[in-house]
Amino acid sequence: MNNKEIKELVKMLDGTDITEFTFETEGSKISIKKGINSPITNQASMMQYPTANMLPPGLIAAQQAPPAVPTEEDINEVLGPNQVLIIAPMVGTFYRAPSPESEPYVQVSETIEVGQVVCIIEAMKLMNEIESEWRGKIVKVLVENAQPVEYGQPLFVLEKV
Repeated sequence: MNNKEIKELVKMLDGTDITEFTFETEGSKISIKKGINSPITNQASMMQYPTANMLPPGLIAAQQAPPAVPTEEDINEVLGPNQVLIIAPMVGTFYRAPSPESEPYVQVSETIEVGQVVCIIEAMKLMNEIESEWRGKIVKVLVENAQPVEYGQPLFVLEKV
């Protein structure tokens, strides 16, 4: 078959519902396949990533739920007179004590001084001591030990004395 004959064959097949055609003669074979016109994509773009409609309902609710961390605004609404927040100055992991075997730096109802270490926040494998800016009594610890904290997250409620 020459090029002109092949082009005519392709034109004839275009007007039909035939999706595959093979023609063989001595020494040559022509196979024509037609399918749905679709853009060429690479394998990576065809991979499916989980979307909300593919996830179990419980996981969808967990992803859409607001964070359980109390915000500074939430706390300010319930702060009493002379009460202030000690907030996280960085992102990291909150620790109440210098080591797992040690006593916490501060306890609820304990009076602390300006500059006294109240906790540690581990960030990038560095232990950062967090000091109080006020003299006062610890009213409430707002974060559990060894939990991640965000920048600006309230850590303690302190009543200034």
